Amino acid sequence: MLDALTVAIAVAALALGAWCGFAAYRDQPTKDWHFIGMAVVSLLATVQLIVGIVQLARGEKPEQGTTIFVAYLLGAFACVPAAGFMSLAERTRWGSVTAAAGGIVLAVLQVRLYDIWGG
Repeated sequence: MLDALTVAIAVAALALGAWCGFAAYRDQPTKDWHFIGMAVVSLLATVQLIVGIVQLARGEKPEQGTTIFVAYLLGAFACVPAAGFMSLAERTRWGSVTAAAGGIVLAVLQVRLYDIWGG
């Protein structure tokens, strides 16, 4: 895995979580700008998914097993879009809380991916 990409995704996900959490604190639902932020973070997660698959295809192996690595990689890829869709269903402050939670969960998944790969 690319360490710089992992750190960039974790920082962006935490920033998204803080931004959506601030919206929830102000009793606001997710807005279009939040969804643009989610799209940017999701794009970074897509790049990581591609990099992970390419490294596996080249024969590189994670320290803690390929199956668990792929499972976490797919979870990280789907985390923010799933939270975004759930926040669309709940157009209150709780939608913002859901999006914030998705960002925080993605940051935690990045740390775990780093550990699984052997960082």
